[in-house]
Order: sequence, then structure tokens, then C-alpha cells
Amino acid sequence: MAHISFILNGEVIELGKANPSVTLLDYLRLERGLAGTKEGCNEGDCGACTVSVASMENGSLVHRAVNSCILLLGQMQGKSVTTVEDLGGNHPVQTAMVDHHGSQCGFCTPGIVMSLAAAHQEGRQDHRDVLAGNLCRCTGYAPILRAAEAVAEQPVPAAKFDERAALESLVDSGFTDVDAFAEWYAQNPDAVLVGGATEVGLVLTKELKQPRKFAFLNRIEALREITHEDGGTRIGSGVLLARLRGAMVGKYPQFAEMLRRFGSVQVRNSATIGGNIANGSPIADSPPALIALGASITLRKGAERREILLEDFYLSYGVQDRAEGEFVESIFIPEQEDTLGVYKISKRFDQDISALCGAFNIVVNDGSVASARIAFGGMAATPKRAKAVESALTGAPWNEETIKTAQSAFAEDYTPLSDQRGSAAYRLTLAQNLLTRYFLEHSGQDRVRVVGAVS
Repeated sequence: MAHISFILNGEVIELGKANPSVTLLDYLRLERGLAGTKEGCNEGDCGACTVSVASMENGSLVHRAVNSCILLLGQMQGKSVTTVEDLGGNHPVQTAMVDHHGSQCGFCTPGIVMSLAAAHQEGRQDHRDVLAGNLCRCTGYAPILRAAEAVAEQPVPAAKFDERAALESLVDSGFTDVDAFAEWYAQNPDAVLVGGATEVGLVLTKELKQPRKFAFLNRIEALREITHEDGGTRIGSGVLLARLRGAMVGKYPQFAEMLRRFGSVQVRNSATIGGNIANGSPIADSPPALIALGASITLRKGAERREILLEDFYLSYGVQDRAEGEFVESIFIPEQEDTLGVYKISKRFDQDISALCGAFNIVVNDGSVASARIAFGGMAATPKRAKAVESALTGAPWNEETIKTAQSAFAEDYTPLSDQRGSAAYRLTLAQNLLTRYFLEHSGQDRVRVVGAVS
């Protein structure tokens, strides 16, 4: 049990003996009777459970749409939650949804309204991205998009209370200091670390497991920082993928574009980069790009730290080079010219698991390949570099003949599996074709740079 302080629809909530692993959705519906927030998939896909959560980020009050079905009550410490009931029925988004016939059965409508309301609060107008995490099988998206466009230029309704002051008045609890957490975790290595809970939430709602001990990391400011150091950029393991995407737009735009397709807005507003790395999934989308960039990670246990290349962190399926009581503290990306290409291949464009994700970072000087770093997810039991392909490219002329020669080396680097997302032959052919795609995009033609709104 834990003490949890947060704000719900303007009311300060003090829970003295709360079960921190209860989902926010269950608390809203079962404990508070706020049934406007719906339960659909209960795994963070459909968006029917969307609420708006406000918190302080780098001194600014930020509102984000999130999936309440896989957020845990312990993550609400120090935050302000708004549900559809608090909009009052006269919010500009609600009015526009009525005027443009954006609702039929209505089950998914509260989640859609909350996604659009949070976006409206933050001034976003990339409506298709905003709605990628909300399913609607009745109306179709045309009238919903018309409603979103109609409300875009309208002013944000006046706040019902001083949210910033209310947040600052809350009694803090849980971990806020990284040193204190590191010392505690070294003594409690059996605890489940919770960053965004986009994975842990599924353990609770789908596998119906109940870990005995949790450590919530979202209040540790030191883990949420992005700093520019001599020689590169350091990213705290608690940085949200939404923030990471914003940081990458100007530096590595193809990485940022891939992150735009990482889950949905709601997922990116909860998931952390450290969680995506430490989870160790062979189809995690961020490791291939980071490995291609030569990223390293800092692992910490108590007061001791060690730094290793990210590519060396993954030992075998489900096994990482991480000792008991050790956690990923930060990720470091060396400063370099942007030659990165990142390609996510999936059956759906939005909110889908990759069949494979390939990242290419090839430097060409005077017509020859000076260096090459290539990494893939979905091609092996871990995210893995294509070292035979890199060797075939390095020192060779940057031309089609070299590319054809290097393509055959993929079979030396990978023996992909066949599963529901694609056969081994399909994956191998895809990897070869992506090298050709990278070559065509980086052979003297103008770079394709993706510039758009940022989560």
C-alpha cells in the first residue's frame, strides 16, 4: 500500500493506503463512478479509455492524452487527471463533434473527445496523428476529422482552477531523487521498475499477474532530462518517447519519423526510452536506430556506474547484460553528421508491431564508403548489427554494384524466423531492399527530410 496524491477533475485526492498497481481506469470507474471513461481492449490500443493527464515538464505545464487502462495508480502521484465528465458537455470539441456528426454508437466517443481536447489544449493540429490511437468503427473518421479541423482555431476554454498551483501544493511521495532510488533498488532487486507501464500494464491486465513490489520512476527528474554534452547528447532513461521524438526532429529526422509511428500518441505520452531498451524485445523499434548511431548506455547499481555500447547490452533472447539491482540510467548518442536512415515495416502504418525495423548510418567520402553501421530489429533474437554487410560496404565505391554485393551478406548476419508478421525469406528480402532504398535516397539526390508537428 502507498500514499498517493493527485488531482482528479479539479479535486485534490489523497489516498493514504492505496494499491499502486490498480489501473487508473479501474479506479475511475469502480471507485469514483466516472463511467464516461470506457474499457475497450484493456491493452492500450483502442483509445476508449483516453483521459488527459497534466504534469510539470521542464517548468511548463503540459497536458497529454494517455490510455488509463494500462496506467497504474502509482503513476498518478503529483499529476492532474481530467476525464470526459469534467468537460461539462460544452467544450468546443464536444460541440464540434455534435455539429459535424462525429458520433454514432458513442462508445469510443469519450476517448476521441479527450484525445482532441488534450491536443486542442496544447495547440496541436496534426489531427490524423492525434487520432491514430482511437478506434471508431461506426462513424468513420471523415466527420471526426472535420470536427477536429473546425475546433482548431477556437480558443482554449478558460481553466476552471489554477492547475499549476494545485500541482505544486501536492504532498510528494515516492522516489524523486535518483541517488535514493539507486540505493533502494540495489537492496530490492526483485522490484518491478515502472516507467510508462505500457508493458507492465499488460502483465497486470492480460497475464493477470500481480508483482509484489513496484518502483515508480516517473517522478525522478534526473531520469527525465535531455542534456547536450561535449561530444553528444545524453538522454535520461525516463524521457518519454513523445519528448524524444521532439528532440530528434532537428538532429535525426528519420529517427523522429519512425517514432511518429511508435504506438500511438497515448502510448508515446506514457512510454519511456529506457523501458523500450531495458525490456529487451527483439522487435523494439528504438534500439536499431540507436545502435546505428553508436549509442551507449549507462548502467547504475547503487553508487556504481558503468557504460557499455547499446549493441553489447543484448546477449540473447530475453537476456541483457544487467546485474541484479542495476538499471539503465541514461543513453548517450555521439555527435555526428546526420546520415541516418530508419525504416519501420509493418502491416499497418499506424500503431502496429514491426515485421522488421532497419537503421542505416553510412558515411561516404569521395565516392567511397568510409564507415557503415547497420542494425535491425525483427531479424534475430535481439536487436543486432549487420557486421558482414558493413564489412562488404566499407572501403568500397558507393555504387549499385557495391550495394548488390553487400545485399548477399545479409544471409551471413541473420537467420530470421518465420511468424505471423512475415516469413524468413520475406524478412531477408526486405532487409536487402531497404539497403537499396537507403542507397537511392543517399546517392546524390536531395535528402528526404520529414518535418511535421511533434508529440
